[in-house]
Amino acid sequence: MAFWTLHGDGKKIPPGEVVAPGERLVWSRTISMGLQHVVAMFGATFLVPIITEFPPSTTLFFSAVGTALFLLLTRNRLPSYLGSSFAFISPIIAAKAGADGMGKALFGVMAAGLLLAVAGWIVHVAGSGWLNAFMPPVMTGTIVMMIGFNLAGTAWKTVDDKTGDTTGGMADAPITAWITVLTIVLITVLFRGLIGRLSVLLGVGCGYIAALIQGQVDFAAIRDADWFGLPEFQAPVVEWAVLPMFLPVVLVLIAENVGHVKSVALMTGQDYDKSMGRALMADGFATALAGVGGGSGTTTYAENIGVMAATKVYSTAVYWVAAATALALSLIPKFGAAVATVPAGVIGGAGVVLYGMIGLLGARIWVENKVNFASPVNLFPAAAALILGIANASFEFGDIELTGIVVGTITAFALYHAMRAIAKWRGTDVAA
Repeated sequence: MAFWTLHGDGKKIPPGEVVAPGERLVWSRTISMGLQHVVAMFGATFLVPIITEFPPSTTLFFSAVGTALFLLLTRNRLPSYLGSSFAFISPIIAAKAGADGMGKALFGVMAAGLLLAVAGWIVHVAGSGWLNAFMPPVMTGTIVMMIGFNLAGTAWKTVDDKTGDTTGGMADAPITAWITVLTIVLITVLFRGLIGRLSVLLGVGCGYIAALIQGQVDFAAIRDADWFGLPEFQAPVVEWAVLPMFLPVVLVLIAENVGHVKSVALMTGQDYDKSMGRALMADGFATALAGVGGGSGTTTYAENIGVMAATKVYSTAVYWVAAATALALSLIPKFGAAVATVPAGVIGGAGVVLYGMIGLLGARIWVENKVNFASPVNLFPAAAALILGIANASFEFGDIELTGIVVGTITAFALYHAMRAIAKWRGTDVAA
């Protein structure tokens, strides 16, 4: 679908109607809607590179390119913005320890993207039934919860493995962090609509002002940055030992993309089941591309689903505008340098809220899918995996280190499928 038909007069949306993906409003309104989507994705997309110390402009560049690639591969029928995935934060932080840390982390991002693309191709060819069997909601919720709560220590403080020094996190500047947390919470409950949905971004802004007043912001990088120029690209460094840390992320990306496709289908009244595989492949290729050049892994964004639900505009033309705007901003180095000046206290405060929200999204998956924890087959694997993941239990096998999330994920799947098979054979899971 190369072009869009005008919805009605292109200016008003009658009650009960929606602007479908293949439609658009007049260009002035389409452009304004696209800018709104940029604002919606901005806070979360930039927090990931700030926390992981990736170049913000590079992440924004690949976010824009990834969104355009997603629209092309889904044949311009599935509206979505691909922003930075929080699921990558923990493995990136772990992979960056030691020499060539950035390159090793990018190799993990690239590998995760390629594996996601392969999974998407399988879904495109064979359908999505195998996904539900292999990765039921109890497992998906458990993995998402582990990824969020595993980051709890990072939100409070970061300890340098080499020097033992404590840097960053809420402990670095508690007053600034608490201002950030309280502002996010207050904006969420005080305002409706777009302002309420941008509570994290606005909270970070207020925390930044508080840090500025306390002299915690360094503007040297902004002064040295150019007004126009390409982002800072970097190639991955092959390190097979980091791959186990990134494999659980693929499962989260699958769950996020499937959830996105189902949400858009519900809101538009269209059947997108046949687009599931294409969506997974598109996000996989976008993530792999980011890993090749120095950006963060991508995923479909709930923030932008919220904007679509509020405006009733699902036009993919809006997302082309958003991608073009993000691409233009990524070519302004001063903009990226300004984002990178966000101090540790602000990041820690935002992390307290965001990491907890990620963890509770796992619980939301359980609730929405009515997971039955009276069944030991559901209860025991989830319980054991969460303790291992949150405690960050790790094991080393030669040059390969399995971190908490990996250990928890392996434990969850091994126990679940083994217990399910045995219980079915013996007929012992009476609560199932």
